[in-house]
Amino acid sequence: MKLGIVGLPNVGKTTLFNALTNAGAEAASYPFSTITPNVGIVPVPDERLDWLSELHQPQKVTPATIEFVDIAGLAKGAARGEGLGNKFLSHIRQTDALVHVVRCFESEDLFGEEAADPVRDVETLNLELVLADIEVVERRLAKAQKSAKGDKRYVREAQVCEALLAHLGEGKPARSFAFGPDDAPMLADGGLLSLKPVIYAANLDEQGYANLDANPLYQALCDVAEADRAQVLPICARLEQDIAGLPEEERAFFLEDIGIRETGLARLIRCSYDLLGLISYLTAGKPEVRAWTISKGTKAPRAAGKIHSDLERGFIRAEVVAYDDLHACGSMAAAKEKGLVRVEGKDYVMRDGDVVLFRFNV
Repeated sequence: MKLGIVGLPNVGKTTLFNALTNAGAEAASYPFSTITPNVGIVPVPDERLDWLSELHQPQKVTPATIEFVDIAGLAKGAARGEGLGNKFLSHIRQTDALVHVVRCFESEDLFGEEAADPVRDVETLNLELVLADIEVVERRLAKAQKSAKGDKRYVREAQVCEALLAHLGEGKPARSFAFGPDDAPMLADGGLLSLKPVIYAANLDEQGYANLDANPLYQALCDVAEADRAQVLPICARLEQDIAGLPEEERAFFLEDIGIRETGLARLIRCSYDLLGLISYLTAGKPEVRAWTISKGTKAPRAAGKIHSDLERGFIRAEVVAYDDLHACGSMAAAKEKGLVRVEGKDYVMRDGDVVLFRFNV
């Protein structure tokens, strides 16, 4: 999973990136200090792996990972080449989803007398993505119309492109367009930027973070997100960066002291999994305890193929126990005695937290 951290200049993107990845990237108080994207790969926090590791004492523990890309601040007019222009847009094109950092704090040092306005900032970025998508769809429409003269398969694509152009022309992102169930080929290449799912990260100062209900900037962003059917993640990037620099024991104590149950990284990853429709299943044994990320609705053979293609081709069955059942029993042997270890076939749809042993023919 690859998440692009985007937003206007100086809103706290790189500070958040550093808090999430502990990468130490430069966070400067001037536009375009991030010219080349910073990239950080971090493990997905998963307490289930910790318990399974205690149970099996494996040689290796491998968590799922997530890749964050800190992309340069957007300049108004990026779709026409302003600022980093096409570079900015191409970096977004390579991501699975966007974490749009939105300023929900005031700062004369960074912004002078310019007041924070989450609604304006969201509209600015969305408009640039929509404008870039209009160019893409116009080219697709021209190609589809030409191809439809000799191949009727392209008639539907031309019809969709025409309707989508009208939708984008109203300033609406592609993710709110009603694509039909057979339109997947149009979406497969990832060319539509405003189609990407979005999490709005409301970057607040410590005072605003402590009192969200009374924060008009945060509430305004929530209203925008509700209309966009997107999630809002309240976060204080500066505070998260301070927490990330602490040893693990001190970090837990500090979080408890300020009344935060979990770090921003854990909350963001949970939101991201939900946004992209992802789950994790687990494999456990003496050689390795590991988490594997798959899409919701994945059947057992395809999930086995995530480990190795041979497991998918030679799939026989999956021996499955729910993590919660295994944890309650204390061991696999006890779970088997209680009949909680199931034998599932090719049509079994994987569930989050399944602990699985795949049987297959070589």
